Amino acid sequence: MPDQEITPELYLMGAGPGDPELITVKAYKVLQRADVVLYDNLANKALLDFTKPDCENIYVGKRPYDRFTSQERIHELIQEKALSKQIIVRLKGGDPYIFGRGFEEVLFARSLGIRTHYIPGITSMQASGLLDIPLTHRAVSEGIWAITGTKKDGSLSDDLRLAMQSNATVVIYMGMKKAAEIAATYLDQGKGNVPVAVVQHASLPHQQSATGQVKDLPALISANHLTHPALIIIGWVVAVQEASPKA
Repeated sequence: MPDQEITPELYLMGAGPGDPELITVKAYKVLQRADVVLYDNLANKALLDFTKPDCENIYVGKRPYDRFTSQERIHELIQEKALSKQIIVRLKGGDPYIFGRGFEEVLFARSLGIRTHYIPGITSMQASGLLDIPLTHRAVSEGIWAITGTKKDGSLSDDLRLAMQSNATVVIYMGMKKAAEIAATYLDQGKGNVPVAVVQHASLPHQQSATGQVKDLPALISANHLTHPALIIIGWVVAVQEASPKA
Protein backbone atom coordinates (compact mmCIF):
# COMPACT_ATOMS: atom_id res chain seq x y z
CA MET A 1 0.00 0.00 0.00
CA PRO A 2 1.59 3.36 -1.01
CA ASP A 3 2.40 5.92 1.65
CA GLN A 4 -0.22 8.57 2.27
CA GLU A 5 0.49 11.68 0.23
CA ILE A 6 1.91 14.58 2.22
CA THR A 7 0.20 17.96 1.86
CA PRO A 8 2.68 20.31 3.55
CA GLU A 9 1.73 23.59 5.18
CA LEU A 10 4.13 26.33 6.24
CA TYR A 11 3.27 28.45 9.28
CA LEU A 12 5.28 31.65 9.45
CA MET A 13 5.07 32.42 13.15
CA GLY A 14 6.13 35.32 15.37
CA ALA A 15 7.91 34.21 18.55
CA GLY A 16 7.46 37.58 20.24
CA PRO A 17 10.11 39.72 21.97
CA GLY A 18 11.57 36.98 24.15
CA ASP A 19 9.28 35.98 27.00
CA PRO A 20 7.76 32.66 25.85
CA GLU A 21 4.44 33.57 27.48
CA LEU A 22 4.05 36.47 25.06
CA ILE A 23 3.20 34.33 22.04
CA THR A 24 -0.39 34.12 20.85
CA VAL A 25 -2.76 31.29 21.73
CA LYS A 26 -2.91 30.41 18.02
CA ALA A 27 0.88 30.11 17.84
CA TYR A 28 0.88 27.88 20.91
CA LYS A 29 -1.70 25.54 19.39
CA VAL A 30 0.18 25.26 16.09
CA LEU A 31 3.47 24.54 17.85
CA GLN A 32 1.75 21.60 19.55
CA ARG A 33 0.95 20.12 16.12
CA ALA A 34 4.22 20.94 14.37
CA ASP A 35 6.23 18.20 12.65
CA VAL A 36 9.29 20.39 12.17
CA VAL A 37 10.28 23.81 13.54
CA LEU A 38 12.91 25.98 11.85
CA TYR A 39 13.75 28.50 14.56
CA ASP A 40 15.76 31.70 14.67
CA ASN A 41 18.38 32.98 17.07
CA LEU A 42 15.93 35.45 18.63
CA ALA A 43 13.18 32.87 19.18
CA ASN A 44 13.18 31.69 22.79
CA LYS A 45 14.15 28.01 22.83
CA ALA A 46 11.63 27.45 25.64
CA LEU A 47 8.96 27.59 22.93
CA LEU A 48 10.27 24.29 21.61
CA ASP A 49 9.01 22.67 24.81
CA PHE A 50 5.49 23.16 23.47
CA THR A 51 6.14 20.80 20.54
CA LYS A 52 5.38 17.07 20.51
CA PRO A 53 8.19 14.59 21.29
CA ASP A 54 8.80 13.57 17.68
CA CYS A 55 8.91 17.14 16.33
CA GLU A 56 12.16 17.92 14.52
CA ASN A 57 13.65 21.23 15.72
CA ILE A 58 16.29 22.80 13.49
CA TYR A 59 18.27 25.94 14.37
CA VAL A 60 18.62 28.36 11.46
CA GLY A 61 19.72 31.45 13.37
CA LYS A 62 21.45 34.57 12.18
CA ARG A 63 23.62 36.13 14.88
CA PRO A 64 24.61 39.71 14.00
CA TYR A 65 28.19 39.99 12.77
CA ASP A 66 28.73 36.26 13.35
CA ARG A 67 28.28 32.97 11.52
CA PHE A 68 24.75 32.49 10.28
CA THR A 69 22.45 30.28 8.25
CA SER A 70 22.04 31.82 4.81
CA GLN A 71 18.61 32.67 3.45
CA GLU A 72 19.26 30.28 0.60
CA ARG A 73 19.86 27.42 3.03
CA ILE A 74 16.64 28.24 4.88
CA HIS A 75 14.76 28.04 1.59
CA GLU A 76 16.42 24.70 0.87
CA LEU A 77 15.28 23.36 4.23
CA ILE A 78 11.70 24.50 3.63
CA GLN A 79 11.72 22.69 0.31
CA GLU A 80 13.40 19.59 1.75
CA LYS A 81 11.07 19.27 4.75
CA ALA A 82 8.00 19.82 2.59
CA LEU A 83 8.66 16.41 1.01
CA SER A 84 8.14 14.53 4.27
CA LYS A 85 6.53 16.84 6.85
CA GLN A 86 2.91 17.95 7.17
CA ILE A 87 3.18 20.98 9.47
CA ILE A 88 6.30 23.11 9.04
CA VAL A 89 6.74 26.03 11.44
CA ARG A 90 9.11 28.85 10.64
CA LEU A 91 9.61 30.46 14.06
CA LYS A 92 11.04 33.97 13.95
CA GLY A 93 11.73 36.40 16.78
CA GLY A 94 9.35 39.32 17.21
CA ASP A 95 7.05 39.59 14.21
CA PRO A 96 8.16 37.94 10.94
CA TYR A 97 6.97 40.86 8.81
CA ILE A 98 8.85 43.56 10.71
CA PHE A 99 12.47 43.45 9.51
CA GLY A 100 12.27 39.67 9.52
CA ARG A 101 12.39 38.73 5.81
CA GLY A 102 9.40 36.54 6.52
CA PHE A 103 7.51 37.37 3.35
CA GLU A 104 10.46 36.22 1.24
CA GLU A 105 10.01 32.76 2.72
CA VAL A 106 6.26 32.85 2.18
CA LEU A 107 6.72 33.71 -1.49
CA PHE A 108 9.31 30.96 -1.88
CA ALA A 109 7.00 28.38 -0.29
CA ARG A 110 4.10 29.47 -2.47
CA SER A 111 6.28 29.09 -5.57
CA LEU A 112 6.57 25.40 -4.63
CA GLY A 113 2.83 25.07 -4.19
CA ILE A 114 3.05 24.93 -0.39
CA ARG A 115 0.09 26.37 1.47
CA THR A 116 1.18 29.18 3.80
CA HIS A 117 -0.18 30.76 6.97
CA TYR A 118 0.95 33.86 8.88
CA ILE A 119 0.70 34.11 12.66
CA PRO A 120 1.69 37.59 13.92
CA GLY A 121 4.01 38.08 16.87
CA ILE A 122 4.57 40.90 19.32
CA THR A 123 7.43 42.89 17.85
CA SER A 124 10.26 43.81 20.19
CA MET A 125 9.50 47.53 20.22
CA GLN A 126 6.19 46.82 21.94
CA ALA A 127 8.09 45.47 24.94
CA SER A 128 9.23 49.04 25.67
CA GLY A 129 6.07 49.37 27.73
CA LEU A 130 7.59 46.96 30.24
CA LEU A 131 10.06 49.75 31.03
CA ASP A 132 7.32 52.41 31.28
CA ILE A 133 8.15 53.72 27.81
CA PRO A 134 4.93 53.99 25.78
CA LEU A 135 5.44 54.19 22.04
CA THR A 136 2.83 56.94 21.79
CA HIS A 137 1.50 59.37 24.36
CA ARG A 138 -1.02 62.17 23.87
CA ALA A 139 0.65 65.55 23.25
CA VAL A 140 4.10 63.92 23.28
CA SER A 141 4.16 61.58 20.30
CA GLU A 142 1.69 61.48 17.45
CA GLY A 143 3.02 58.34 15.80
CA ILE A 144 5.81 55.82 15.40
CA TRP A 145 8.60 55.47 12.86
CA ALA A 146 10.13 51.98 12.83
CA ILE A 147 13.42 52.15 10.96
CA THR A 148 16.18 49.69 10.17
CA GLY A 149 19.56 50.92 11.38
CA THR A 150 21.38 49.10 8.62
CA LYS A 151 20.10 48.80 5.07
CA LYS A 152 21.08 45.99 2.70
CA ASP A 153 24.11 48.01 1.54
CA GLY A 154 25.21 48.60 5.14
CA SER A 155 24.25 52.28 5.29
CA LEU A 156 21.98 54.03 7.77
CA SER A 157 18.42 54.46 6.54
CA ASP A 158 17.70 57.83 4.91
CA ASP A 159 14.31 57.72 6.63
CA LEU A 160 15.96 58.77 9.89
CA ARG A 161 16.30 62.40 8.77
CA LEU A 162 12.66 62.41 7.71
CA ALA A 163 11.51 60.87 10.98
CA MET A 164 13.41 63.50 12.97
CA GLN A 165 11.26 66.24 11.48
CA SER A 166 8.08 64.69 12.88
CA ASN A 167 6.58 64.61 16.35
CA ALA A 168 6.84 60.83 16.39
CA THR A 169 8.70 58.21 18.37
CA VAL A 170 11.61 56.81 16.37
CA VAL A 171 12.42 53.14 16.92
CA ILE A 172 15.61 51.85 15.33
CA TYR A 173 16.11 48.14 14.84
CA MET A 174 19.61 46.76 14.18
CA GLY A 175 21.19 50.14 14.84
CA MET A 176 23.77 49.49 17.54
CA LYS A 177 26.71 49.63 15.13
CA LYS A 178 25.38 52.97 13.86
CA ALA A 179 25.11 54.65 17.28
CA ALA A 180 27.74 57.31 16.54
CA GLU A 181 26.16 58.11 13.17
CA ILE A 182 22.69 58.32 14.72
CA ALA A 183 23.91 60.70 17.42
CA ALA A 184 25.73 62.85 14.86
CA THR A 185 22.62 63.03 12.68
CA TYR A 186 20.52 64.35 15.56
CA LEU A 187 23.23 66.83 16.59
CA ASP A 188 23.46 68.09 13.04
CA GLN A 189 19.75 68.94 13.17
CA GLY A 190 20.00 70.61 16.58
CA LYS A 191 18.10 67.80 18.27
CA GLY A 192 20.82 66.30 20.43
CA ASN A 193 18.83 66.73 23.64
CA VAL A 194 15.99 64.42 22.58
CA PRO A 195 15.66 61.53 25.08
CA VAL A 196 16.85 58.08 24.03
CA ALA A 197 16.55 54.59 25.47
CA VAL A 198 18.49 51.49 24.56
CA VAL A 199 16.78 48.22 25.43
CA GLN A 200 18.50 44.84 25.22
CA HIS A 201 16.78 41.45 25.69
CA ALA A 202 13.41 43.11 26.22
CA SER A 203 10.91 41.06 28.28
CA LEU A 204 13.52 38.54 29.47
CA PRO A 205 14.87 38.16 33.03
CA HIS A 206 18.29 39.44 31.92
CA GLN A 207 16.79 42.52 30.24
CA GLN A 208 19.05 45.58 30.33
CA SER A 209 18.36 49.19 29.45
CA ALA A 210 19.72 52.70 29.74
CA THR A 211 18.30 56.17 29.08
CA GLY A 212 19.85 59.53 28.32
CA GLN A 213 20.06 62.06 25.49
CA VAL A 214 20.59 61.01 21.90
CA LYS A 215 23.74 63.12 21.57
CA ASP A 216 25.35 60.84 24.16
CA LEU A 217 24.16 57.58 22.59
CA PRO A 218 27.59 55.95 21.96
CA ALA A 219 28.77 56.76 25.50
CA LEU A 220 25.47 55.53 26.95
CA ILE A 221 25.87 52.18 25.20
CA SER A 222 29.49 51.83 26.26
CA ALA A 223 28.99 52.84 29.89
CA ASN A 224 26.17 50.35 30.36
CA HIS A 225 27.87 47.52 28.43
CA LEU A 226 24.96 47.17 26.03
CA THR A 227 25.28 45.29 22.78
CA HIS A 228 23.18 43.78 20.01
CA PRO A 229 20.50 42.67 19.69
CA ALA A 230 18.98 45.82 21.14
CA LEU A 231 16.46 48.51 20.25
CA ILE A 232 17.13 52.24 20.17
CA ILE A 233 14.07 54.33 21.04
CA ILE A 234 14.26 58.07 20.45
CA GLY A 235 11.60 60.56 21.50
CA TRP A 236 9.98 62.38 24.39
CA VAL A 237 8.04 59.22 25.33
CA VAL A 238 11.29 58.03 26.92
CA ALA A 239 11.03 60.79 29.53
CA VAL A 240 7.25 61.10 29.81
CA GLN A 241 7.15 59.22 33.12
CA GLU A 242 9.49 61.80 34.65
CA ALA A 243 8.33 65.10 33.20
CA SER A 244 6.65 66.67 30.22
CA PRO A 245 8.95 68.07 27.53
CA LYS A 246 9.63 71.80 27.56
CA ALA A 247 8.46 73.88 24.63
